[in-house]
Amino acid sequence: MNQAEFMKIISPFKDKVFRLSRRLLVSTEEAEDATQEVLVKLWNNKEKLQNYGSVEAMAMTMTKNFCLDRLKSKQASEMRIVHSNYTDRQAGLQQQAEDRDSWEWVEKIMKNLPEQQKLIMQMRDIEQYEFEEIAKIMDMNETAVRVALSRARKTLREELTKTHSYGIKRN
Repeated sequence: MNQAEFMKIISPFKDKVFRLSRRLLVSTEEAEDATQEVLVKLWNNKEKLQNYGSVEAMAMTMTKNFCLDRLKSKQASEMRIVHSNYTDRQAGLQQQAEDRDSWEWVEKIMKNLPEQQKLIMQMRDIEQYEFEEIAKIMDMNETAVRVALSRARKTLREELTKTHSYGIKRN
C-alpha cells in the first residue's frame, strides 16, 4: 500500500480522531500528538488494514485507548477533560453570555460523569456515530451503550435544570 492509498483510507475519519483526542485531552497540542501517534501506528500496520471490517472503528478504539493511557500517565497529571469546541451563530451579546454560561455548566457537569458516559456522549452526540459502531469501539453491547447514553443525558438534563431554575420556586 502506498501513501496515496493510505491517505484515501484515513482521510474520511482523521478529523474525528483529532476531535475525540481533543475531547479527552483538552490541549490542542496533546490532541495533535495523539492523532499523529494513532496515524503512525496505522501507517506501520498499513498492510494489515485490509483485514479489518472498519478501519475507522479500529482507529477510534486506538485513539480512545491512547488518550486514556495518556490521561493515566504521570506526565498527564495536570490535564483535565472538558469540551470547548462549540461555535455560536452571531447571537446578541446577552445570548452569547448565556450560551457561554450554559456551556461552562455543561463542562462542569460532564467532568463529573463516569469516563464511559463521557466517551459515549462524545461519540454519539458530537461525532454522530451509530450505536453499533460505539459498541464495537467501547467493547460493549448496544443495549449497554444506549443505557449509558441515556443515563449521561439524564444526569446532564437534571443538573442543568437545577442550575437554571435555581431560586425559582415551583408549585
